[in-house]
Amino acid sequence: MTGYPAEGEIIQIHSYKHNGMIHRVWEESIVLKGASAYIIGANDKTMVTEADGRTWITREPAICFFHAKHWFNIIGMIREDGIYYYCNLSSPFVWDDEALKYIDYDLDVKVFPDMTYVLLDEDEYERHRKEMNYPDVIDRILKNNVKKLLSWIHERKGPFAPDFVDTWYEKFLSFRK
Repeated sequence: MTGYPAEGEIIQIHSYKHNGMIHRVWEESIVLKGASAYIIGANDKTMVTEADGRTWITREPAICFFHAKHWFNIIGMIREDGIYYYCNLSSPFVWDDEALKYIDYDLDVKVFPDMTYVLLDEDEYERHRKEMNYPDVIDRILKNNVKKLLSWIHERKGPFAPDFVDTWYEKFLSFRK
C-alpha cells in the first residue's frame, strides 16, 4: 500500500459522515497527479451513488483536488459559461488502496466563474454538529478552514489559479484518447 494512487489509475472516491456512515460514492475518477500531500483527479459522466442507494450521473467534466493536510476539497466543474467550483469542508483525504476517502462536514462553498461565492448548508452543519457530537476541536478546525478556503479564492490560489483547471483538463483528455 502506498500513500497515494498512481497517475492514470482509475479510483473510486468515498465520502463519509462523521458517524462513519457512507455518504456518497463516485464510481470512477482518473488520477492525474498522485502525491502524498495531494491528489488531483478528474471525471466526466461518472455514476454517483448516494447513501440511500439512489444514483445519478455527473453532467460535466470535473477536476477534483484533495489535500492531505487541509480540511476541504475542491471540485472545478467545466461548463459552457465557465468554471464553477464546489468546495466541501471535509477531513483531509486518506488513500487505502480501496478508494480515496474523506469525511464530509456539510459546509460547502459554491464559487461562480466570476469568483464570487456563497457559503452553503450552515443549517445542516449545525444540525449534524449536534446530532453527531462534533468535538469542539473539529468545529474550530472547520471554521478556520472556511477562512483558509476563502483566502485561496480571493488570492486565486491552488485550484482557483487561472490556468489550473484548464491545464489538468488537458491532461485528463490525453488519458481518454
